[in-house]
Amino acid sequence: MLLEVDGVTKVFTGRKGTVTAVDNVSLQVRRGECFGLIGESGSGKSTLAGIIAGTVAPTSGTVELNGERLDARSARSRRRHQMQLQMVFQDPRNSFNPRMRVAEALAEPLKYKLRRDPASRAEAIGAMLERVNLPESILRRGMHSISVGQAQRVGIARALLAEASLILCDEITSALDVTVQASILELLRELRQEQELSMLFISHDIAVVAQIADRVAVMESGRLVEHGETTRVLRQPSDPYTRMLIELA
Repeated sequence: MLLEVDGVTKVFTGRKGTVTAVDNVSLQVRRGECFGLIGESGSGKSTLAGIIAGTVAPTSGTVELNGERLDARSARSRRRHQMQLQMVFQDPRNSFNPRMRVAEALAEPLKYKLRRDPASRAEAIGAMLERVNLPESILRRGMHSISVGQAQRVGIARALLAEASLILCDEITSALDVTVQASILELLRELRQEQELSMLFISHDIAVVAQIADRVAVMESGRLVEHGETTRVLRQPSDPYTRMLIELA
């Protein structure tokens, strides 16, 4: 098993009391599969993604990636954990320095994680641009001067160049129009056919997840209310919340 999340809970405490954002969640992601995580805004899916990514410390429970348990209180453990995964965000442009060019964004994991020399980096980036259908001219562009759809392709390319064991896609199609959304989903399907690509695909849109995920889990108010093979969940949902999401899709 690639990723194992066991009994994870996250409680936030503030002036107005406590809020349980994630409530005793357990899930597993197999190698080579796309696991879909569905929920509306406020369901806890983004908090859970942060816990899996090592940027949010759980109140209780454990996260293991490649058999290694994450200790969110240890900077060393977080670094080791985060070397094995990559996140692709809703708008990747906002996750980079606004002055950074596309060439620099793509070169970072090759330079600092994989220690590739300049010639090897240039060769790998050139091949990856072709793979994700981006022109070489985009390398000279700033991250904030390209479209959201192009930025998503750059984010996916960067994750692949980093040789990540797990790619976390957090609402990556929600800011796209229908045509661009379809092209990004098609790209991910093609990449999965080419190599053993493991993904956690997070979205509020059950119709989008249905197109890409092998298995799916549904979150409501911090809890997993249903999970299973995507076809089974969509055709025979057992929870009223899942049925509501399907009806709204």
